[in-house]
Amino acid sequence: MLLRPLLLAVLLASASSPFAAAADEQGVTRAKHYGGGYPYNHTLARILVDYASAVYTSDLTSLITWTCPRCKGHTKGFEIIEIIVDVESCLQAFVGVAPDPRSIIIAFRGTQQHSVSNWIEDLFWKQLDVSYPGMPDAMVHHGFYSAYYNTTVRHEILEAIRCARKTYGKLPINVVGHSMGGALASFCALDLSVQFGSEEVELMTFGQPRIGNPAFAAYFAEQVPKTIRVTHQNDVVPHLPPYYYYLREWTYHHFPREVWLHEIIEGNVITRNETICDESGEDPTCSRSVYGISVADHLEYYGVTLHADSSGTCQFVIGAANSVYSYVREVNGTIIVSRYPQEPHTLESM
Repeated sequence: MLLRPLLLAVLLASASSPFAAAADEQGVTRAKHYGGGYPYNHTLARILVDYASAVYTSDLTSLITWTCPRCKGHTKGFEIIEIIVDVESCLQAFVGVAPDPRSIIIAFRGTQQHSVSNWIEDLFWKQLDVSYPGMPDAMVHHGFYSAYYNTTVRHEILEAIRCARKTYGKLPINVVGHSMGGALASFCALDLSVQFGSEEVELMTFGQPRIGNPAFAAYFAEQVPKTIRVTHQNDVVPHLPPYYYYLREWTYHHFPREVWLHEIIEGNVITRNETICDESGEDPTCSRSVYGISVADHLEYYGVTLHADSSGTCQFVIGAANSVYSYVREVNGTIIVSRYPQEPHTLESM
């Protein structure tokens, strides 16, 4: 895909400087620039990226039964509690319980592959246009904020967490998402951290865009300290909306901590690197050190495909109800597929 020359001009970054690091037994070089903070776990990242991939599945029957082609390997034994599909807003998420790590997993789908180019062009022009409630000077992207807080998605996720904890006990929560799904996952993790406590919530996103200004990024880092934001090589989306350092509080700004996946090619040797970035959220030696112009790098993380398995816009398929899932309902244009019957509740009961 060719982006507009203006977009390319804004996204140009300074050349990266070399760094020294040792390769581990898997052939992955990890360069840790800064100590402290929430630690990056490569094994956990490889598990969670599979959930970020599986949520793109449009066949809800194979998703609820966890028999889809992407529902295997690291995610074996996962049990879906609920799938939420907001047809009008083109959103999809699921909540379930994983055996490893033993936790509640919440995954958000990103933008459909066929519409990524248009979405990127649109994202380039997005403005900070809403104040985050209760946080002076913190501004966020209205579209991402509304997609989580002003749809049925939030209510259903909270209900699914209540159901999961009632059935499996008070498990910790891992929130994941790719692309636009990473933006929604971030707002969800912040919401859950405020409600349940930051010690109970972990966030990992892949190729997510910026969602707020520096004041919001600082607030987010304080409220959701267990956060890893993975970027890949020249992925264009983490560079959007653009970061203008001279605009100070009026520019978009990433929250920490970034882990940058990138490859170095020397002759016939390819070295895969995982650079753990600083706590600024905008480390100039990480993804900002390269041109963010690749859609291909956006659609693959850790060798895992991260895009829809159908070519249609917001399509989904669901078979006839059976004993595996008997609870399919529609609420305000949102399709909800549940493993267990919904019981009357209030949010305070969680």
